Amino acid sequence: MQEFPDALDQTSVNEKTKLEDQEGDIVPTANPRLYDPGSDYIGGYTPTDGTMEFYGRVRSRVSADSTVLDLGAGRGAWFEQDACERRVQVRSLKGLAKEVIGADVDEVVLSNRSTDRNIVIDKGIDLPDKSVDVIVADYVLEHVEKPEEFVSEINRILVPGGTFCARTPHKFHYVSIGAMMVRNSQHSKAIGWLQPDRKAVDVFPTQYKLNTLGSIRRAFTNFEDLSYLYRSDPAYFFGSRAFYKFQYFMHGIMPAVPCSNIFAFLTKNSETVA
Repeated sequence: MQEFPDALDQTSVNEKTKLEDQEGDIVPTANPRLYDPGSDYIGGYTPTDGTMEFYGRVRSRVSADSTVLDLGAGRGAWFEQDACERRVQVRSLKGLAKEVIGADVDEVVLSNRSTDRNIVIDKGIDLPDKSVDVIVADYVLEHVEKPEEFVSEINRILVPGGTFCARTPHKFHYVSIGAMMVRNSQHSKAIGWLQPDRKAVDVFPTQYKLNTLGSIRRAFTNFEDLSYLYRSDPAYFFGSRAFYKFQYFMHGIMPAVPCSNIFAFLTKNSETVA
């Protein structure tokens, strides 16, 4: 088992900060003062909702016999706070798979209700070799401090033919660039301004070592790589309808990289040796 936690940048719950975690993943709440873009559409989500796109593809890899690992599951804030019922249904894999396991370096994962069971990562992910069919890492890659150790552990627990699914902002997304310009210790204050409904415990430190298509491809050797860029909805608009509309327009005319998330889908080849 790998000395895995050091591969992630760990910080206590009160210090965890991250600037771009929900880029393209707008989570509406009951606060009537803040604009919810999904309120303009049937179903409560936008036509370009990144969560609907990403988890639609994740679900295509999950069957009733699958064991799924939600890596970096945290407390499952989306399950508790997302007011869009349809998006919660699409994102929830519990009941679709044989078992959904939540794992995180933080003990807050033990309170996650979106999974069947949860484990705290100590000196590796406490799961047997080749025991997981699908791994989901939603806004996790940007926190990886030691990519080689991280990928080695993914490779160890994933069955041959299993799929690693990850959503992460591109390193050169304008939000990622802004995050790199602000010290991690100051990210919570910035988030409180940009996303007024965002809680400090749901913000985490960033590394950006696996945040280009090239870096992912080089790290995951012997995996079939079907990753792509996805133009994300604006997520930092101060709760303002006008500012959201302006950002949405800019996303439509900008080059893809500065306004895209990476949707990484990597299938472990049968000949891969863990």
